[in-house]
Amino acid sequence: MKQPTTKNQRKTTEQPPEKKRRFRLRSPRWLGLVIVLVFLCALMGFTGAFTGAALVLPEPAAYVEVIDTNRPFYANAAMGPEAARSSLSPVFTDTVQYWAPMIQAWALMYEVDPNVIATVIQIESCGDPTVSSNAGAQGLFQVMPFHFQPGEDMLDVQTNATRGMNYLAEGLRKADGHVGLALAGYNGGHGVINRGWATWHSETKRYYQWGSKIYEEARSGAQTSEALQDWLNAGGQALCNRARDTQSRLEMQYQQRVANQPAAVAAAR
Repeated sequence: MKQPTTKNQRKTTEQPPEKKRRFRLRSPRWLGLVIVLVFLCALMGFTGAFTGAALVLPEPAAYVEVIDTNRPFYANAAMGPEAARSSLSPVFTDTVQYWAPMIQAWALMYEVDPNVIATVIQIESCGDPTVSSNAGAQGLFQVMPFHFQPGEDMLDVQTNATRGMNYLAEGLRKADGHVGLALAGYNGGHGVINRGWATWHSETKRYYQWGSKIYEEARSGAQTSEALQDWLNAGGQALCNRARDTQSRLEMQYQQRVANQPAAVAAAR
């Protein structure tokens, strides 16, 4: 016999509305929709980021230039093709200017600032290609005998320049372009470049001081050099007087050879 259903009984058998909503959220249909929405949001975010990057960087970089920030600022001042094309300063004495065409040629050949070369010639010989020192240094660049090959004429200008420039250029490379250190190495040997000032001989210290100051004033564009004048007053003038006499003698000998050349040619005929 069917029991009559009361109002209270119907309330107990029906599910509350909240439970029905929770059950619907867990259905596969809703879960798939959520996944699709998440995927679309991610795709839109990636597309927006890519588009923004494309606007900021419309073209890819063709190359990346690496700059060596550890290289000292003076490294390229006295070395390289640009330095070699520098003008020879007028501060040097006339006996050094006498060799200006050859100094410019040596500068291009060894890729060294001609003012460095002129500074070395100024201090070493003041332009006298025949001078010899008590220590045995020879010629225009005052090169020690052990730098020459057997049988070479140490006083020949081109031979002397070759040996002197090889040593000077090597010193500049060892000093990473620091002219003062390279000059110290030219005077005291390349070993002093990486040694402290206190270990240097007093002559090398003076060479560093004179050479550095003369070179800097030559590079500054000045017409005269106070440092060079001080060097002349300290004893350099006597060396330059000798260089002037030597150059005058060499010029006279050259003129005599030129004058005698027609007579020699006529005699040969």
